[in-house]
Amino acid sequence: MADDALSGVNSMVSSLNASINNAVEAIKKSQSNQAVGDVKEYSKTVKKSALTTTSGATDIGVLAKNTTRLNVASTLAPNDKVDFYKFKVTSKGEMTMGQVGDDGLRVQLMNKLGRVVADSDPKAGDDYKAFKQLQAGNLTVDKGDYTLRVSRDKGQSDKDPKNYAMQLVMGNYSQDFDTVAKQPAKGDTGQQALTTGQQATLDGLNQAIGSMNSIPTGQTGTQKLMGSFSLFV
Repeated sequence: MADDALSGVNSMVSSLNASINNAVEAIKKSQSNQAVGDVKEYSKTVKKSALTTTSGATDIGVLAKNTTRLNVASTLAPNDKVDFYKFKVTSKGEMTMGQVGDDGLRVQLMNKLGRVVADSDPKAGDDYKAFKQLQAGNLTVDKGDYTLRVSRDKGQSDKDPKNYAMQLVMGNYSQDFDTVAKQPAKGDTGQQALTTGQQATLDGLNQAIGSMNSIPTGQTGTQKLMGSFSLFV
C-alpha cells in the first residue's frame, strides 16, 4: 500500500509541474496587486464539510478592497465531485483570481442567488468571457456573498485527485488570509470510503499543504500560490 501511495504522489507531482507552468501566465496579473506596509498574515486549517452542496461551503473570509487577500489550498479527493468555498465582498470593485494546480479542474464563481457569474469552461459562453476577465483582474463584482465551486472537467475520472490553490484580491492588500482545507474526517456523513493507498496519499498531501502557514508575508500572487505547491517538487 505504501508503494501505491508513493506512486500516487509521484503522479501528482508530475501533473503539478505541468499545470503550474501553464497557470503562471494566467495569474501574472496578481503580481500588480502590491502589499501595503507591514502585511499581517492569518492562517487556518479546516476540514471541509462532507456535504456536496453550497450549504456546506468552507468559509475563506472577507474580501475587502485594498485591504485583504484570500488564499485557499486543497484537494478534490478521489470520488469527491465538488468543493465549495464562500466569501463576502464588502464593496463593488474589480476582482482578480489567481489559480494553480492540476489540469482538468472547473472553477465557477456564483453569487448569493446561486447564479454563475464566471465559469472556466470554454464552452460557457459569456460566463467564460467573464472568467477570463476575472483572471485578468477586469471583472467588476458587486458587494455581497459569493461562492466558488470547484469540480472536475467533463471526462475527468472521479478517481483521480485534483490539487489546487486559488487566490482572490481587489486592488492592494495589507492583510493576507490563508485557508488550508483538508478532507472531512473519515466516517463523516457523505464521505465515500477511500482505499488505504488513497488515504495515505491524501494524508501526505494534507501534511505538506499544512506547511503553507510558514510562507512569508508580502509575496506576489504568483509566489504565494506556487509556494503552496513547492513542497511537492
